[in-house]
Amino acid sequence: MSDPIQNAFNRAAAEQRTAIVPFVTVGHPNADSTPDIVQSLSDAGADVIELGIPFSDPLAEGPVIQKSSFQALQNGITPEACFDSAAEIRRRGVDTPLVFMGYYNPILQLGLDEFCARTRDAGVNGLIAADLPAAEAGPLYDACQKAGISLVPLLALTSTDETIAHACNQASGFVYCVSLLGVTGARATVSERVETLVARVRSHTKLPIGVGFGISTAEHVRAVGKFADAAVIGSALVNTIQENESSDAPGAAADFLRSLHQ
Repeated sequence: MSDPIQNAFNRAAAEQRTAIVPFVTVGHPNADSTPDIVQSLSDAGADVIELGIPFSDPLAEGPVIQKSSFQALQNGITPEACFDSAAEIRRRGVDTPLVFMGYYNPILQLGLDEFCARTRDAGVNGLIAADLPAAEAGPLYDACQKAGISLVPLLALTSTDETIAHACNQASGFVYCVSLLGVTGARATVSERVETLVARVRSHTKLPIGVGFGISTAEHVRAVGKFADAAVIGSALVNTIQENESSDAPGAAADFLRSLHQ
């Protein structure tokens, strides 16, 4: 099948630039704000956009994204609302590839096949289950395959070669490498250790590789672009959205994204 996510990264590579993958929490800062924010990010040149599904125990997240997830839950956001938000984004004509990023419990609770089919029907192209080890991802991989969506694995600095090989064998779209030990959050510099991780991953796959956790500036994007295909921007963008909640969050998000291309 044609893979819209991989195609987006390939276009960026052909244009000799690092792909930019912004992350937003669905339903943050307001229940209905996500389609406007995503449309602005798409217009500002996002290559792929991650839509975070709010969860009560987001163990991989730092304080900024934890706060956004809590606020979204307070706004009444459920997986059903996430499907609706994605569908509205597509109704507006946004064609940037979308990836849901969430935790396994809500996926399992709805049912793997149903969740993946609903993801596809909402116009979302891929799925990241942040807390699901590659060795246990077989049933979700099968459900993604059946629905025709990509399963994007998260690999850490501590991942073994066996884990990397297993994850890459199931992966499509891209492979997400976590740049640091610990939770999400903007950092002053990009960890040098992630370059070694990316090199290890490249020996197991031809898929594009994105690096995230701690990426917040154009300098970080340039640093990541020397060895990876994409930079994933989470906490710094979510914080920008939060700070501009009462004014123009979509405009501020777009301006922030454009600054990363400089």
